[in-house]
Order: sequence, then C-alpha cells, then structure tokens
Amino acid sequence: MAIPQLRDAAARTLARGAVIPAHPLALTAQRRMDERRQRALTRYYLAAGAGGLAVGVHTTQFEIRDPQHALIEPVLALAAEELDAHHDPDVVRIAGVAGDVRQAVAEAELALELGYDAVLVSPRVPGADPSMLLDRARAVGELLPVIGFYLQSAIGGPVLDRGFWREFAAIPSVVAVKAAPFDRYRTLELVRGVAESGRANEVALYTGNDDAIVSDLMSEFHVASPQGPRTLRFAGGLLGQWAVGTRAAVELLERAHRSAAGDADARASLLRQSVDLVDVNQAVFDPGNDFRGVIAGVHEMLRQQGLLEGIWCLDPHETLSPGQAEEIARVRTAYPELNDDDFISQHLDEWLR
Repeated sequence: MAIPQLRDAAARTLARGAVIPAHPLALTAQRRMDERRQRALTRYYLAAGAGGLAVGVHTTQFEIRDPQHALIEPVLALAAEELDAHHDPDVVRIAGVAGDVRQAVAEAELALELGYDAVLVSPRVPGADPSMLLDRARAVGELLPVIGFYLQSAIGGPVLDRGFWREFAAIPSVVAVKAAPFDRYRTLELVRGVAESGRANEVALYTGNDDAIVSDLMSEFHVASPQGPRTLRFAGGLLGQWAVGTRAAVELLERAHRSAAGDADARASLLRQSVDLVDVNQAVFDPGNDFRGVIAGVHEMLRQQGLLEGIWCLDPHETLSPGQAEEIARVRTAYPELNDDDFISQHLDEWLR
C-alpha cells in the first residue's frame, strides 16, 4: 500500500516551521456552534499569517464528538471552507482524531474527504496502552500523514517513553510530532526517540509546551541517531496558546529562526520576552488550578478582544477559575506586543462580515 504523502507546499511549510494555532470552538449562549464567529476565528488566524490550522483538537473541545453535539463534521467542514476561500496552498490543514482505532480511522476518513493534509492523533484514549496507540497510528497512517501528540498528564495524557517515540517516528506516514508534556525530561525523551528512529530528517518537531514556547524554539538537542550524533531543533509550534496573539506568534517564530541562524539581536529579544509569554500563558491556561480554566481562558481572551461573544463551552461545568478573567485583562495590558489587540480591532468587522 502506498504511503500517504503531504502536498508539496504543505510539506515545505511543515519542515520550514510554522505557527499552527489549535482552533477554538465558538458557541452561542445555547451552546450551539456560532458559525459567524467560528468563521471569524479562522479568518483571524489566516490573516495573522498562521502557517497551518489544527481543527478538532483539545482546544476545539473533545466533546464535539459526543452524539448529543455531533459537531466534528460541521467544525471541520467550516474550517475547510474558509481555507479554500483563503487560496493559500502553503497553509497546512490538520484535523484532530481521537478515540480507539475504529473511531480514529472514521475521523481520518472524514478529514481526507474534507481535504485535510494530515491528522493529529490524540493520545487520550481510556484504557489504551502504548501498543494500541502505535497500532492506531499505523491504521490512520494508511489514510493520511500523521502527527504525533505527547499530551500533558494533567489533562489526561499518558506517560510515553523514549521507546514509544522511537517506534512511533519509525512509522513511514509520520511527518511530525507535537511535544506537549509540559515537562523538560519527557520532552527530551521524545526528541531522543525521534532521533533514534532514524527518521529525524523526515519528522518535524513542533512544540506544544505552552509553558516553554521560547525555550523550546531556542533549544538545541544534542542526541544520538543511527546516522551518528545529531543536533535537532523545534521547527515551529502547534499550540493552544497561539490561538491568541497569533500575529505576534508569527513574528516571534521568525525571530526564533533568525536567532538559530546566528542573529544575536533576535536572540536577545527572545530572551527578554520569554518569561513575558509564560506570564500570559499562566493567565490563559490556569495552571494554578490544574488547568481547569484552560479552554475557557482561551475563550475569555478572545471575548475581551471581540472575536467571541462569550466563553461558553460544551461542558457547562467548564468555565473560568475565580480571578482568571482579571488575570487575562492584566496580561493584555502588561504585554500589548503579545496579544494582537490593535490588529484585531482594525479587522474585526471584516472577519465578522
């Protein structure tokens, strides 16, 4: 069977490194999809210069798959329509898939039908062991290229060792891996596993460590591979944090690439901004309350900026923690260069049209 291949333009973008926001879900007060604002979000990300979109992932809410909501197809289809209208072949289209092998394959078939380039496989599968996760990736990889996902354990991700990532990266259809364990040791184990697979030249590394974005983008990983010692870097980020401040994120990633090429001014600028971005993230992601307000926090930032009408989630119990809205307002004021307020205010009406 032929190995699914990325479109040439998408492959170049993924390898070069891109800002890929994890797309939120716009809802009405009745917890139905707000199509107008959902489209506006996609238009914002594309206008901001995002190199890809990840739709149907954790930030989109896993509950879109529940029968009472039945939103996975409408959400994926709406984003695909806006991507088609954008007419930029360089933008990578990524669909999240979840569940056991049967469910993940069905969702990958839907993504293929809707024109997505690759699938991001969620590791949060109740009762699944690493062997099952590998079998599922192989099955999905018969349909579309695959992006791996190391999800932090605080929100249900399993601990996956270096051996798992070595086997995962060895799957021929794997084109990238998102590291989001929020743990430096586990991040290093993932990178070492990819290197040991012998496919480091074919598997792009993307940070999903929202608490260490700049650190990841500036890091060099000196690791062993079958071809000898290697130095690996994160090419870009696939992040819930980059669902806000997306235009600022594009500029930050460009500086990270300049820094990696030896630009001392870019490096100094990134170092100055590194902790500022962590401060923004702590307000949005709510780590002080075990990330209970993470999705609502993304919504609240976008609500304060006018892109969303409210912070409603499909799970009515999923909401902001006490004081979180005030923290988000604080970091918007403290770090205007990271939040896109001016850019959004200039274009909001056209995106909502």
